[in-house]
Amino acid sequence: MLKSLIRGKFHYFAIVGLLLITSFDSFAYTQNRVLKGPDGKPVKIEGSLVMIEPDIELSEVLVGGIREPRQEWSDKARELYPQAVDRILGTGKIERKPNLKVIGSIEPNSRIGQLVRLNVAVSRSILFYTASGNRLATKKDKQLDWSLGTGVQELREKTGADYALFTYIEDSYTSAGRAALRVVGFLLLGGGGAQVGVTTLVDLRTGQVVWFNFLAKQSGDLRDEKGANATAAVMLKGFPL
Repeated sequence: MLKSLIRGKFHYFAIVGLLLITSFDSFAYTQNRVLKGPDGKPVKIEGSLVMIEPDIELSEVLVGGIREPRQEWSDKARELYPQAVDRILGTGKIERKPNLKVIGSIEPNSRIGQLVRLNVAVSRSILFYTASGNRLATKKDKQLDWSLGTGVQELREKTGADYALFTYIEDSYTSAGRAALRVVGFLLLGGGGAQVGVTTLVDLRTGQVVWFNFLAKQSGDLRDEKGANATAAVMLKGFPL
């Protein structure tokens, strides 16, 4: 199943996110990057957009600190988050194509499945090599200069869109027992819930990643509409409309 193949790679984002949110007093971190045009200014996208089904997993942090996936929560989040994105992007000028269902619908070894996994790998590289002290010699001034290659045109043919929006989110919530231990002081600030997400916008005509955002924070709740709206607003901060 495509989801299981992506999941192991996505844990990288969760680990990095947890390290980042425990490094800042605000317990929140975002990293937003936009491709710059020949004039040195951030690009503004024109054309049509398809949202690839978000890969979202919600889990509960149990007393022992183990994260146990909650399918019902995850299913609800996968329903609410796209709706929140639709509301935000619906106010822009970009044409929307029907969202593309991936999980359970696309074969892992198909060209589309391979592109989805390739985007995970590229997103990991962007996150790592644009961080302070990790800049590649070929990537100057932390500019967004990454590509999935021309193979993405197959995704364009399937969806009719000029751009594809990929999203991965992992969210966890502290159980009642875990929270009780934290209250009485057996646990310090660490070990509670956290929300980590990454989103990329890819030009399906060229394969170029034109926008990237990474989110890590210790608050948020994708299990209800209000929380989904709040998360979507942060995830889409800086979207190049």
